[in-house]
Amino acid sequence: MLDGYALNPGDLTWDPLRDFGEVAIYDRTSPDKIVERSQGAEIILTNKALLTEEVIADLPNLKLIVVTATGYNVVDLQAASKRGIAVTNVPAYSTNSVAQFTFALLLELCHHVQAHSDAVHAGEWSSSPDFCFWKHPQIELYGKTLGIVGFGNIGRQVARIACATGMKIVIDKHASYASDVCEFDQMEMPDLLKSADVVSLHAPLTEETRGMINRETLALMKQSAFLLNTSRGPLVVDADLADALNSGQIAGAGLDVLTVEPPTDGNPLLTAKNCLITPHIAWATREARSRLMEVLYKNIASFVSGQPTNVVNQ
Repeated sequence: MLDGYALNPGDLTWDPLRDFGEVAIYDRTSPDKIVERSQGAEIILTNKALLTEEVIADLPNLKLIVVTATGYNVVDLQAASKRGIAVTNVPAYSTNSVAQFTFALLLELCHHVQAHSDAVHAGEWSSSPDFCFWKHPQIELYGKTLGIVGFGNIGRQVARIACATGMKIVIDKHASYASDVCEFDQMEMPDLLKSADVVSLHAPLTEETRGMINRETLALMKQSAFLLNTSRGPLVVDADLADALNSGQIAGAGLDVLTVEPPTDGNPLLTAKNCLITPHIAWATREARSRLMEVLYKNIASFVSGQPTNVVNQ
């Protein structure tokens, strides 16, 4: 395991891995140490450590790469396939956690809970001449329109939560239909952006979706609208979003992902107005991480038994 700390900082166990042989667990591995630490290994687990064509070429014993996440762009799939190395991922383990976190961001934008709590602790309520006060406008979601871009497992779960708040749901006209979700309308993307009070991104990163939220598409949104991104950072052009926030083109953003992670000092979103940024933690509840661990164990067990599952380079 090349970089296990994010998945298991100590509250879970790696012990089941030992059923398959000798195990080495590293919390973190720098790029220059990957080959050295992986020599002789038949199975490598990675979260963000890059397994490039060059790295794979230097590991002659390698038979299986287990990506401890849903996204698997950290592995050169073509190079792995040429060598007959199976690559597996862990799909759908964090659906409920990410959907929940999406609303944590949205509710913070609506109510600024932390800012008001800080004000109370600083004595502002005690010294207020009124029985209550607020430092930011309070926003009710009931009757507002939520535009969901990407209608897979997470997008559908976000829709269910939104329906419970009384929000109206619109999705991309070209998204796959899901009959198990409350009522929603489908629109072309420009119309979705124009009509939504909140736009929430749940699309995969592809050549078609990269940079889909940019200066032109942000200009379609309401000045009162919020943008949420708990999917993939490169769906958004960071500089364009920062400009839209600072100019008042849109009212706020809640981001759990950025184009470059961790962000560099020069990322303009770090100083943009009304921009919440969290360190890619929507997936990281203990419950979700436990499910992830269970599936990666099963991925290894099924491979060892000759019936591999969740293979992404077939």
